[in-house]
Amino acid sequence: MGAVMFYHLTRRPLNVVLPQVIDRARAQGWRVAIRGSNLQALRQLDQQLWLAGDESFLAHGLAGTGFDADQPILLTTETDTANGAACLISVDGAAVTPADATAMQRVCVFFDGNDSDALDHARGQWRTLTGQGVGAQYWSEESGKWEMKAEQAASA
Repeated sequence: MGAVMFYHLTRRPLNVVLPQVIDRARAQGWRVAIRGSNLQALRQLDQQLWLAGDESFLAHGLAGTGFDADQPILLTTETDTANGAACLISVDGAAVTPADATAMQRVCVFFDGNDSDALDHARGQWRTLTGQGVGAQYWSEESGKWEMKAEQAASA
């Protein structure tokens, strides 16, 4: 079972933080699925990832546009990971289940700490997942650098 990491964004937007996390996952040799709840927001993220900067090239595709299984990074609203991902990244409140945590090496849940609805939703996800025995870590960038603020070990 992989770890579920909750990332509380308070200083930088998702499109700035996400390329760094994707680079780390790809360095592990993992394929990545970015699961969103809003297709239009994923389309916007798709464009932002193409312009992520000179430091990294993030070859990726939007699900349903062809060759989903071949994409090293797949943006999708679906619950299946057509690209055989080992890392699932949840954005915009997309669902994460205990089965996702079991199937993946790593699950990352990003949420906007300046949005009270997003914060409440992430808290609910934490309670649901940890209540079902999934191990989780809560990371905050409030101090200016990522710091782990809470951890719940997996239970049998």
